[in-house]
Amino acid sequence: MRESHLNVGTFTPSLLIDLARSSGELRRAGLDVHESLVPSSPAQFTSLEVGEFDVVFTSPDNVIAYHFLSANPLQRRIPLQIICGIDRGLGLSLCATATITDAEDLRGKVLGVDVPQSGFAFVAYALLDRAGLRPGDYAIEALGSTPRRTEALIAGRCAVTILNAGNELRAVGAGCSIVSPVAVLGPYFGTVLATRAGDEASLKEVNLRFADALLETTREIVAGDREADVIEAAVRLLNLTESEAQDHYECLRNPTTGFVESGRVDRASIATLVELRRSFSPTPELGTIIDAIETVVLDRAIE
Repeated sequence: MRESHLNVGTFTPSLLIDLARSSGELRRAGLDVHESLVPSSPAQFTSLEVGEFDVVFTSPDNVIAYHFLSANPLQRRIPLQIICGIDRGLGLSLCATATITDAEDLRGKVLGVDVPQSGFAFVAYALLDRAGLRPGDYAIEALGSTPRRTEALIAGRCAVTILNAGNELRAVGAGCSIVSPVAVLGPYFGTVLATRAGDEASLKEVNLRFADALLETTREIVAGDREADVIEAAVRLLNLTESEAQDHYECLRNPTTGFVESGRVDRASIATLVELRRSFSPTPELGTIIDAIETVVLDRAIE
């Protein structure tokens, strides 16, 4: 099989890509994958739109925003397609600095977000709302990607933020605390593999080979076959301690928080994302999304 090159945009270094490479799964699929970290979701989708990325690891809320809604951070719609579901948040949680002991301590403090109108930001608003704080009770500052927000939280440049993918464990190891997990908001989907809609058939075929390689690696991890590899990669890529990496491994295998073996996105989780947007950024365009979700998700990736 002739080797195909694939450029992938991610927020946090991907254990899945690393493990699919080390096991030879990418090589067997005939893929040479180059992973680039993005500073923010607008930057990720700008690069995807102009072809700098072939596929991206991103929140399905980002796909909703850039595909369906005109009032997204780029102020234009981009035809998109979800080709595979990846995970249910990987420990996605509201995290606070060590100086915060209860919700009232957050009043007037800074919430760090990627951008204010992003899916993770809406999760933060909802979790803070459950604690009795509404937007306006705290300041909101755009700090970029999850690793950047982790550094900001540890350094005290924000008092609270949303973290996942091992970043929440690194923050806790630095003295921060987990206030609340996303699971309290209902069924949730954290990451999908997405691409531009309407790409040429050859590129679509390459993207599907990549999705299949990731799903095979996912099944190995969930089955418990790659524990040592996952822990080594988490220490190396995510700057976790051995103990934190072990906790991250358990998170990956947990069906509520971790990888989705089927690669399918369920409608209930999409409904959670839509309702979060409806609560904090209402627009009539949200009313059509659930009925139209099949237009943006491949048949093989919808449950």
